[in-house]
Amino acid sequence: MTNARKNMKPHPWEKSYPDDMNWAFSARSKPVHHLLEDSATNHPDRICADFLGREYSYSDIMKMANQVAKGLQDMGLKHGDSIGLCLPNCPYYIAAYFGALKAGCTVVNFNPLYTQEELEYQINDSKIRLMFTLDVAAIYDKVKESLEHTALSKIVVCSLPGALSTIKSILFKLFKGKELANIEEDANNILFCNLISNDGKPQEVDISPSNDVALLQYTGGTTGVPKGAMLTHENVYSNAVQVCSWLGDVDEEGETFLAVIPFFHVFAMTAVMNLALRTASKIVMFPRFNLDDTLKAIHKNKPTIFPGVPTIFNAINNHPDILNYNLSSLKYCISGGATLPEKVRDTFVNRTGCKLVEGYGLSECSPVATCNPPHDGGKPNSIGIPLPGTVVEIRDLENNEKCVKNGERGEVFIKGPQVMSGYWGKEEATKETLINGEWLKTGDVGYMDEDGYIFLTDRLKEIIITSGYNVYPRVIEEAFYKNDHVEEVIVIAIPDDSKGEVPKAFVKLKKDAHITEKELLKFVKSHLNPIEKPAAIEFRDELPKTLIGKLSKKELIAEEKEKRKNS
Repeated sequence: MTNARKNMKPHPWEKSYPDDMNWAFSARSKPVHHLLEDSATNHPDRICADFLGREYSYSDIMKMANQVAKGLQDMGLKHGDSIGLCLPNCPYYIAAYFGALKAGCTVVNFNPLYTQEELEYQINDSKIRLMFTLDVAAIYDKVKESLEHTALSKIVVCSLPGALSTIKSILFKLFKGKELANIEEDANNILFCNLISNDGKPQEVDISPSNDVALLQYTGGTTGVPKGAMLTHENVYSNAVQVCSWLGDVDEEGETFLAVIPFFHVFAMTAVMNLALRTASKIVMFPRFNLDDTLKAIHKNKPTIFPGVPTIFNAINNHPDILNYNLSSLKYCISGGATLPEKVRDTFVNRTGCKLVEGYGLSECSPVATCNPPHDGGKPNSIGIPLPGTVVEIRDLENNEKCVKNGERGEVFIKGPQVMSGYWGKEEATKETLINGEWLKTGDVGYMDEDGYIFLTDRLKEIIITSGYNVYPRVIEEAFYKNDHVEEVIVIAIPDDSKGEVPKAFVKLKKDAHITEKELLKFVKSHLNPIEKPAAIEFRDELPKTLIGKLSKKELIAEEKEKRKNS
């Protein structure tokens, strides 16, 4: 450690940084498409993407992206226009994403599993006129239907069989041809192959990284209906550089990333796609998560970096044939999107020998704000320490202008180059969430220890207030995970006549596990204080999950409300 660093007044988390890493960070003012261009220029022949066995080099993907940019410009798309991507993980996603950005457009991500209503709401709100999608009927038909009810006027249709190897393409058409949509090219439908039938020389666009919006990333945010977080080129590019610097040394020949979480989710966009491109690495990608396929891919393709959500790591831990797979290639796994139970982390690390660290972020900060350091794994149950250039404050729950002392609970506020410029078309929501134009008010509750590590206890709206005391579902869930019979658990609040609210736990047991509600309640009681004890436990064969695989509370909350209404 240099004398200068010793003598400066560091933030509390700086003492927890590796000696060769500096917290100071200047915003990176580059357009996002340079993540691909730089690696394609320096390593044109290196493999960029492996899609179900078909490999694409960096020069292949760069050529497609340039052709997309030129094709969009030829169609009249210009600087500042927004285009939609309703695609699963596939090479088309990367080419369309970076091609659109190079043309000066703003990308709007759509989840292919959206309902018709969700799809049309986001089309109308974002005001897109053109959408990239796949020729799979389950996806394409919803996008086509939106032509009748929204301002959407053009669909660029990408061929799934066309992205596969020759043999797999033939087999897909033979055995799964009925899953494909019947598409004829017309004024509304443009085939991707025809869009990119050009010289790949788009007009250069003058992009201001700090002002131009690269991405509208829709999120429930901290309040209200889904909103488009406006992420500038500087936001997205900076976050890729921040995460890359956090990763530390990478293989000069490139790492191998496993992509089973979807690029349309901001965590995968940054921690998988953009980080891989920043390091000129290979992305082994799948259009959706399948546990058996994931284990086979780790065994065969030997990925070194695997970002995922806790339920994926937990599912791997509990696979009955886990010992039949060689997972030793994994060096570094990042868990995001939800809290990572300590037992899930320890079991996965013991099985693989890799470092599994928990990070934290929100769509509003591109998304990564904090992460446990890879050099020592950080602290259990912590979301880590702020990334370079990122400041985190824990502020008083009643007076947000006042910071609390280390160890005291408060609301998490974030400032850094990755924090959004605001919500698209929603000035009031922006003012409520982006304080003084720079501090992101997260709605998450936690505390910071003397070493700068942050521990989340819950979201403000999920705190259970029982007999006037704050009870934190995460604390109760951690107690359940200490039991060897428990695979997954969700804790929510239910009304109580005398206490106001009490905790209720929904539990999925491991296969062949046998434990009664009374026995499990006795176990968790020994790990909790009296007010944290669940009032009830309900066993379920499956627990609800979001479309990216996170455990989801909203369905259970809705069920409980419906029960009370009908009782």
